[in-house]
Amino acid sequence: MENVTDRISNPFDMQPPCERFVPGYGDANADFHVVGDHPGVHGGVESGVPFTNDAGHRLQETLVEAGLLETAGKQPESPRTYLSYIHMCAPEEGEPSDASYDDLERFFDAELRAIAAHVLLPVGARATAHVLETYTAQAWKTEIDMEALHATEIRGSGFLVYPIKDPAEWSDTHHDRLVESLTALQETDFRREADLGRFSAGNDPYLVR
Repeated sequence: MENVTDRISNPFDMQPPCERFVPGYGDANADFHVVGDHPGVHGGVESGVPFTNDAGHRLQETLVEAGLLETAGKQPESPRTYLSYIHMCAPEEGEPSDASYDDLERFFDAELRAIAAHVLLPVGARATAHVLETYTAQAWKTEIDMEALHATEIRGSGFLVYPIKDPAEWSDTHHDRLVESLTALQETDFRREADLGRFSAGNDPYLVR
């Protein structure tokens, strides 16, 4: 698949209705899409890159160990991974309102579908609840138990979902469980693709998402 853009920060030129926002960052053809809550809780306001506060760096280092990032830091090298938020605007204080989440959901949904990653990795309870309710065929009506869901596989509607407990709340076991799960996943044929080459002349595969 050819790259749709050479830009790694805000590759789709998202322009949400706010003065301060942290756009998505990474490979526009990523296999893995890490989804956070908002910049106020998962960092990035100063750097302009998601997951660059202390907890975000902890997550980045784990993703490096698992093979999803090449390097960690304020500008991580991520040829296989995309990082973004369900609410990319930085709140002035406290948590964004429900109405604000609803308003910005269209930007996140457009970005998620443009990236079309095979694996979604929502971080924290709010992002996990949104991803499970919106992008899986399962009904999530009960409280999200991040301890139980952390680093477990859930099959979505065209996606695999691996929820991640907020790294600010991790113990060493959460790091180890996530590395183990993502390493095992990459040893399987996890890509959600169909080969349409069988409908055309020749023997070349034509894989589509």
